[in-house]
Amino acid sequence: MSELLEVVQARRSAMNFEEGVDIPRSELEEIFTLARLAPSAYNLQHAHYVVVSDPGLKEKVRAAAYNQYKVHTASAAILVLGDKLAYEKAPEIYGGLRTLGVMSQQDYDGVVRTITAAYEGNEAYQREEAIRNASLSAMQFMLIAKEKGWDTCPMIGFKPDELVSMLDIPDRYVPVLLITIGKAVKDNVRPRGYRKPIGEFVTFR
Repeated sequence: MSELLEVVQARRSAMNFEEGVDIPRSELEEIFTLARLAPSAYNLQHAHYVVVSDPGLKEKVRAAAYNQYKVHTASAAILVLGDKLAYEKAPEIYGGLRTLGVMSQQDYDGVVRTITAAYEGNEAYQREEAIRNASLSAMQFMLIAKEKGWDTCPMIGFKPDELVSMLDIPDRYVPVLLITIGKAVKDNVRPRGYRKPIGEFVTFR
C-alpha cells in the first residue's frame, strides 16, 4: 500500500486531543506550504486561514463553538475562510506567467476578462466558489497534517458571526469551517463509523 493510501485510511476526525501539546509555527508553515498546492478554480486560491493557538483567545473560540471540549485541548483552532473576492487577484496571479512569456498578452487579457465576467456582480457565485474551493484546500491541509503526525477534526458547529467579530475578519471572507489540530488521545478510540458501499453513492453510466 502506498504512503498516500495509508494516510487516507489512517486519517480520523479526532474527538479529543492531548492537552498542553504545542504545535510549532514552523510545522504549521510546512503544512500550509503544501496545502497551497490544492486545486482551485482558475487558480484563484480562495482559501484563507486564521490560526488561533493563544490559549486565552482559543477559549473564546471554544465559547463560539458551543463550548466543545476539543477546542480547549487542541494545539490550535484554525478558521478556514473562503475569499468571495478572490477573482480580483487574477491580474496578479496570471501576471507572472505573462512576464515569463508563458502566456501572451492576448491570452492574459482573455483569461482575466473571463474570470471577471464569471464572478463580478454575482454574489451567490462568489460565495459558492469561496466555500467550494476553500473546502478543497482544507481537506488537503488535513491529509498533510496527518502525514506529519498531527490529528485534526473539521467542525461546522460554531457561530460564524461571533468568530468574524472576534477575529476581525474582513467582509470579503466567508467562514467555511473550523479545524482543530493536535495529538489525538488514543484511549477508547471508537471504530470507524459506517461507510456507504459504492453502490449507494456512485452511479456508473
